[in-house]
Amino acid sequence: MQSAKLVSYLKTISKQKLSYVLAATALCIAGIFFWKAQSQPAATVETIPLVRTAVVDAAGELKSYTYAGEVRGRYESQLAFQVAGKIIKRNVQLGSVVNAGEVLLEIDPKDLKQTVNSSSAQVRSAESQLKLTESNLQRYRQLYSQNAISRAQLDQYESAYEVAQAAVQQASAQYGQSSNQLDYSQLYAGTSGVISSINAEAGQVVSAGQTVLTIVQNGEREVEISVPENRIEELRTALQLTISFWALPDLKVNGKVREIAPMAASTTRTYQVRISLLNPPPEINLGMTAAVSLTSAGDQKVNLISIPLSAIYQTNDLPGVWVVTDHTAHLRTVQIGGLGNNQVQVTGLLPGEIIITAGVHKLREGQKVRVSAGDRL
Repeated sequence: MQSAKLVSYLKTISKQKLSYVLAATALCIAGIFFWKAQSQPAATVETIPLVRTAVVDAAGELKSYTYAGEVRGRYESQLAFQVAGKIIKRNVQLGSVVNAGEVLLEIDPKDLKQTVNSSSAQVRSAESQLKLTESNLQRYRQLYSQNAISRAQLDQYESAYEVAQAAVQQASAQYGQSSNQLDYSQLYAGTSGVISSINAEAGQVVSAGQTVLTIVQNGEREVEISVPENRIEELRTALQLTISFWALPDLKVNGKVREIAPMAASTTRTYQVRISLLNPPPEINLGMTAAVSLTSAGDQKVNLISIPLSAIYQTNDLPGVWVVTDHTAHLRTVQIGGLGNNQVQVTGLLPGEIIITAGVHKLREGQKVRVSAGDRL
């Protein structure tokens, strides 16, 4: 009887253990599946970025440059006194038309006249001394012919006569020099022309060689411009130069390069260039503001397109631009031209193409993009 109870008890225990084992196994399997589910990465969804774009809209343009300048005379003379002194009279005004030989300025001649008087007195003194030595020489020659004096004594008087002759020549030269200086107290116009600048006034003391007037000779007119070093060769090979004038908006004149300064100016580091005007009309006056436009050699039309500077994507040494085709970004290599006002001129793009103008460093080749409403360049 007891053995039957024992068997029944053992069966009950075995069933409980089996249920526990099955439950534990089920929990383990569920944990494994849960761990796998958590360890597997979630499926990624690619985000297509929205980019700012612009539409290229530029036709072929001629490669040209414009420089501001001033109308000048072909021949300009800076006049100065050859002696120092105080200016007592000015006979011309700025813009006065003068003829050759006219007196323009005068300086006080008092001291110069005194120098002339002193030189004249020296000439008379030297001439008197020459007469005396000449008379003595004639008397001693007679005495020498009578053997009354020696040859050595005669030689002394001949030498004194030659010294007196040299003294007269020296005094005469000094008198001529002082007379010239007196004449230099008046500044004459060496040629006909127009007074373009006056640097001295009556009452001012000037030194010899100090520029006091500038006179522009009648004749050819030209335009002076300043050109940077990197444009000199283009200027030399320019096919055509066109000059326009601010005061004469309807007038255009052709020109040619006459002179290029061999050295750059110390302050601006630009080269002074003179452009001769070909057949200029009479209404062109000195000092007018002019604009010189030149077209470079190789003036065939090129697609010079101005785009925002932010559109340039630099990879190593090659600049590029992202071009959108079928909502896909492709990098296009371009050549850089001029810069200015956050714009850059490039070649290598065609009118109608769509380029990305912002966020260019976050893109990759072949990436899908969403295009915003583009601006026309």
